[in-house]
Amino acid sequence: MGIEVVSIILLLMMFIVSAFLSVNIGILAFVTAFVLFSFTGTITIDDVYSSFPADLFILLFGVTYLFAVIQKNGTLDIIIGWGLSFVKGNIGMIPWIIFFLAMLLTSIGTSAIAVASILAGIGFRIAYRQKINPLLIAIMIQAGCMAGSFSPLNIFGIIVNGVMKSEGLPFSETTLYINTLTFYVFLGVVAFILLGGIRLFRVSSVQSLNIISNPVYEEKENKPKLTLHNIISIIGVILLVFLVIGFKVDIGFAALTLGLLLACLTPKLQGEIFKEMPWSAIVMVSGIVTFIGIMEHVGAMELMQGLVGMIGNPYIASLIASYIGGIISAFASTTGFLAAIIPLGVPILSDPSISTMGVVSAISISASVVDLSPFSTVGALFLSNIQGMSERKFFTYLLMAAGIFVLVGPFISWLIFVVIAGAF
Repeated sequence: MGIEVVSIILLLMMFIVSAFLSVNIGILAFVTAFVLFSFTGTITIDDVYSSFPADLFILLFGVTYLFAVIQKNGTLDIIIGWGLSFVKGNIGMIPWIIFFLAMLLTSIGTSAIAVASILAGIGFRIAYRQKINPLLIAIMIQAGCMAGSFSPLNIFGIIVNGVMKSEGLPFSETTLYINTLTFYVFLGVVAFILLGGIRLFRVSSVQSLNIISNPVYEEKENKPKLTLHNIISIIGVILLVFLVIGFKVDIGFAALTLGLLLACLTPKLQGEIFKEMPWSAIVMVSGIVTFIGIMEHVGAMELMQGLVGMIGNPYIASLIASYIGGIISAFASTTGFLAAIIPLGVPILSDPSISTMGVVSAISISASVVDLSPFSTVGALFLSNIQGMSERKFFTYLLMAAGIFVLVGPFISWLIFVVIAGAF
């Protein structure tokens, strides 16, 4: 058995072990790369270090640092308070306000897990009091988070962009963002109709004005006021978008610089800021990409790309890749999977007869739409915040919803972005 086959088997084992033992797959990848170096003699320690994605690490570190600062200085609470103020007693607007808040916050770079953790506590409390289907709230939070998670400023978008560039494939950050956003708005509309959202517009708004007039701060003595730090933070985010889009400034270093400037305004929060950063995701992506680099060095990626190319029909191959993404991500890390699947799909993505952006969009959606699963971090957050329903019963609802998404999501995204959109 060649070293390339061994590395493929080890990659599969890493996903299995991380899914069942909750071990960070990034650490597994780093250690496995070291083991291959130590016992095979095929690669050197320099090969391991050179495979480390320094540019991707700076991107992830810089963006997540900036938004950890913004989250910790209370700016997110201010933005959420503004958003919920638009409800004005109209119960039917609540799911959509939650959706668009999640989309906005993730679009500007806030971690989906951070957004979900904040909105879950608010959303399920309101759902219980207003008799809104909690599954609808869960789907709207998840769909909103995923709608913004593929923006050029968020971790999923950063990962896909970084891997596509490293493979030398044509890629448009804006197209990926618009495609995924469109799909999740569509998902939100379907969920809203099927789970009783229409009837909410017929609910009397008089009582609701009293109950949710200030849901974010109802347990606090005083509602936080907009401070100079919050204003500077909001201006900083707008400036980041302007610099990145208008002047093509490196996102990672730009975000890190702005984050440092904002952190200097609140030096007492430095320790807390680092606690808010998604270190698990950063280590996960860095480790996976490093191991993928080792696999490329020993010829494993070329072997797997050849097997993918043997399927013949790129449309069938892309559909299979989409379903693999949905199934694996339901149990393992979406972040790690996105870093691993795109290099394997190079033969499909390089085929001129099929839309590269369509395939990337379909795979990205398929891998993320199942994050509602109770086995995921977001699903666990939903379970821990549910009100008015037993956790066991809601676990079953989330599992059923995730199962439906696994079955239907990959096919619909493939049909829309690969088949239909790719034909134009």
